[in-house]
Amino acid sequence: MATAKRKTVSDTSAKALDTPTDLEAKDVAKVCEALNGLLADAFVLYMKTKNFHWHVAGPNFRDIHLLLDEHADAIFSSTDEIAERVRKLGGRTLRSLSEALEMSSLKENNDEYVAPVDMLLELMNDNKKVAAAMRKAHKVCDDAEDIASASLIENYVDATEKRTWFLFEMSRAAGPTGH
Repeated sequence: MATAKRKTVSDTSAKALDTPTDLEAKDVAKVCEALNGLLADAFVLYMKTKNFHWHVAGPNFRDIHLLLDEHADAIFSSTDEIAERVRKLGGRTLRSLSEALEMSSLKENNDEYVAPVDMLLELMNDNKKVAAAMRKAHKVCDDAEDIASASLIENYVDATEKRTWFLFEMSRAAGPTGH
């Protein structure tokens, strides 16, 4: 009697990462691509938010510093759930920061100094872009009848819109010095 080859923990082939799902393979690929795009955006937005959190200065320092720390924590907490959803579907998640930068729709900010109001406005606009990308990813999930991924995204759209609102309110009366 022939014995089947048993997979081991050290088996690194892509086949070893397959996860059973009732979704069509073509739909899984589309959903995973969309989710990985959201994951890439989350990593870039997290890093930019932390960058601004670390480098904010001025009279509203404490308020902005604390707000950006809260936002960064919320953004980072989404990454594990998004990545795990990709894996539940049998997909491959991002493996590096360079891959995240390639896939992200957001741009880094490496400027030496950014005025507090400009930080808030840039993050507000980035969060708006992320919400738009989430809506597109939601449609991909709906088309694939992947209700679990769509449901996950719905919660993140709401959180992203809340960040956008807070950033808008913090920035609309502020001048270049953060007042």
